[in-house]
Amino acid sequence: MPLRDTGHRSDITAGILPIFAAGQSSGLGRKYPMDLHRKYPALTDLRSAAHKRIPKFVWDYLDSGTGAEAAKARNRQELDRIGFLPSILHGELKPDLRTSLFGRDLPLPFGIAPIGMSGLIWPGAEPHLAATSKSHNIPYCISTVATQSPEDIAPHLGENAWFQLYPPRDPTIRTDMLTRARTAGFNALVLTVDVPESSRRERQVRSGLTNPPTITPRILAQIMTCPTWAFRTAKRGMPRMRGIDKYINASTKGMSPTAHMGYLLRTSPDWDYVKWLRDAWQGPFIIKGVMHPDDAAALEKTGVDAIWVSNHAGRQFDGTPASVEALPAIRAATKLPVIFDSGVENGLDILRALALGADFVMLGRAFHFALGALGAKGPDHLIDILTKDMIANMGQLGAADLKSLPPPLQLA
Repeated sequence: MPLRDTGHRSDITAGILPIFAAGQSSGLGRKYPMDLHRKYPALTDLRSAAHKRIPKFVWDYLDSGTGAEAAKARNRQELDRIGFLPSILHGELKPDLRTSLFGRDLPLPFGIAPIGMSGLIWPGAEPHLAATSKSHNIPYCISTVATQSPEDIAPHLGENAWFQLYPPRDPTIRTDMLTRARTAGFNALVLTVDVPESSRRERQVRSGLTNPPTITPRILAQIMTCPTWAFRTAKRGMPRMRGIDKYINASTKGMSPTAHMGYLLRTSPDWDYVKWLRDAWQGPFIIKGVMHPDDAAALEKTGVDAIWVSNHAGRQFDGTPASVEALPAIRAATKLPVIFDSGVENGLDILRALALGADFVMLGRAFHFALGALGAKGPDHLIDILTKDMIANMGQLGAADLKSLPPPLQLA
């Protein structure tokens, strides 16, 4: 959740900055080891490091699901049940990870998924992720409720910039958002359709997140245990949803504790809404949050350009199947490109999704774990981890390229 910005240094900022300015000069800003693979060979290592460097209330915002978090766990469990038969005697292979999407050639089959308020999770997250996307020529999708506006992020964008839209109710705001996104350099539009209501995300509530946020002694104590996060947040100022600042003029009274200002603007879209956006947006148009094959088939008829299979990483509905369980039936229901997310933690998971019919895979939490662990170096290191893991596993399968992946198996 965003921390209140009063237009000047907040009480928390004023208290943190002098304390941690001294800490930075005494070793808190030390350089990380050059050989990151020895210390952080897997995403699980980055996750553990991030957990120590991000305040608990922020960590719970990033890491939690909703309800009992069964859907979040199910995403992981069902991915682990997908296996392959190894294949031998293929000689030396140099696996080719290249793919294409929307007529663009891409060096890797994965990109960076949107998470709201990225800059709360790690200060400067959105520019860091945009720069990573640009340098690696992979997609980066920014959220409507990012801490940077489309205009602010524009200088950092590469050629594969996607704008994720939480659907505004007001047609004037809707049109303005599309115009701003297009002018800033975003060339694909992603409509998220699986948030008809705000989820409860009970772990976030227990952590003390409220709307508007309240800076309590408990929250302050959590911040004090994470000096690097605190110092960098203090330097940048309290994060807020700058992309929607100009539209906010209403009260948050009566909203869910885990809801945010973006909920004041948005509606639950219907089929006419999708058709309106298709007509209004010139460029690739993606629908995110599809879990039913009938919906995928119907969406294809509306003229959308891709289906994004996602259960919102278990953050919206605890009774949903895992995204990977829904993937094969959706693949069979449409000829459109299929994008996949939820639960992906390594290169093998990416191969699992591709073998089950995905054309492309997006990761959200993973890139934010990387930021939390290593700051600006984290996303590059994560891409290296995922790439090397894909190559190692493709060698075991005798797959020279992504089209050569064998049929997956269902493990016990």
